[in-house]
Amino acid sequence: MKAAVVPSVNAKWEIREIPTPEPGLNQVLMRIYASGLCYTDVHQTRGDLPGPFPRTLGHEPVGEIVAVGPGVRSRRIGDRVGVPWIQTTCGRCEWCLRGRPMFCAAPLSTATEMAGGHAEYMLAYADATMPLPDGLAYEQAAPIFCAGYTVWSGLRLADPKPGERVAVVGIGGLGHLAVQYAKATGFETIAVSHSPDKDALVRAMGADAIARDGEGLAKAGGADVLLATSNSAKAMVDAVKGLRPDGRLVVMGFEPEPLPLAIGDLIMRRIRVLGSQQNNREYLYEALQLAAAGKVKVHAETYPLDHIGRAYERVEAGQVRFRAVITCC
Repeated sequence: MKAAVVPSVNAKWEIREIPTPEPGLNQVLMRIYASGLCYTDVHQTRGDLPGPFPRTLGHEPVGEIVAVGPGVRSRRIGDRVGVPWIQTTCGRCEWCLRGRPMFCAAPLSTATEMAGGHAEYMLAYADATMPLPDGLAYEQAAPIFCAGYTVWSGLRLADPKPGERVAVVGIGGLGHLAVQYAKATGFETIAVSHSPDKDALVRAMGADAIARDGEGLAKAGGADVLLATSNSAKAMVDAVKGLRPDGRLVVMGFEPEPLPLAIGDLIMRRIRVLGSQQNNREYLYEALQLAAAGKVKVHAETYPLDHIGRAYERVEAGQVRFRAVITCC
């Protein structure tokens, strides 16, 4: 089978012919139809995030089950499924026993301990897969398994109340979905964007107002929840100027640099800072259902697997407007 392989840290991606794997105990073999490529792939290639080399990345894979291993009861050949980042965990630590497997210190994760979806086939643990809603296209489903799942989890964690306002800083791969999820659930939504050329599209996605920075957000009335999807700590800190008292800053965009917030702001305005990831499998189900209902649409550039090098270069350079999706069949 064909697979995109990263030979070593910062190395150029290669398309290689490698053996098609066979599913083991409790595993399924997926034929991949679409696999999202985002800036996390860049961080992994650079070695900013853990994982062995050589490696096949791709943590937003969707496709069809074509083989099942022994012990599989929950999935069948022909099922349309996707796989989130964390596939299985130790099942023995405090966090696994508390039902919070995202904090397990010994997970087996897609594109980290296990091969990812930038390939024609991949293995996954059957119980980690999530069936796709009927009618949801593979190219639309793939980015929901990380980008959509992440921003919807962040919104749910912030727990906005009726009448509260939601702002999104960073209208890119995560942010354009965050705007749509916030609007789909009935909240007044403000986009914080430095790119006037995106304004018409952002308004079409549901933004009620657009601010250029934190001061502009404050002048627009401020926000009670700030979904920080940017990968710029500077942009996140600036946007906090527009948070109202008792506001929640939800950090989802990965940035290796520190987040230098003013302690006085945290104290006097009682601002809470929440780190958020993919918080609950129930949220993945909800995120997919909203996409299937047409309330959320992924805006993506698509590339065949053979052109994944070009896709990676555009993502790394920040030239992809929202998402990149690799199509494999």
